[in-house]
Amino acid sequence: VQLQASGGGLVQVGGSLRLSCTASGSIFSIFNVIEWYRQAPGKQRELVAIVHKGFSTIYQDSVKGRFTISRDDAKNTVYLQMKSLKPEDTAVYICAGNRRVWGQGTLVTVSS
Repeated sequence: VQLQASGGGLVQVGGSLRLSCTASGSIFSIFNVIEWYRQAPGKQRELVAIVHKGFSTIYQDSVKGRFTISRDDAKNTVYLQMKSLKPEDTAVYICAGNRRVWGQGTLVTVSS
């Protein structure tokens, strides 16, 4: 099974983007948890948001109220809706299933 991340791009401060993480199979039949991470240049990878098979969600404090993780099981896809973007949100965003299968990452650049 593979995960494909997409939706990154260049956006101005305060703008929005929606990232997608699509599995090549039935995503929550395969995985118990899907996580979004990000890695900024020169920094360590950090966990941004989690959605569990049972629909519970967890967010990093810095994105609470701005980012929303959601799912469309029929499309085998987990989304990360990002609003009120800040320059410090600039990073490669990567999705992972059970921390075992990793997508290739999608670059988000927030310009001021």
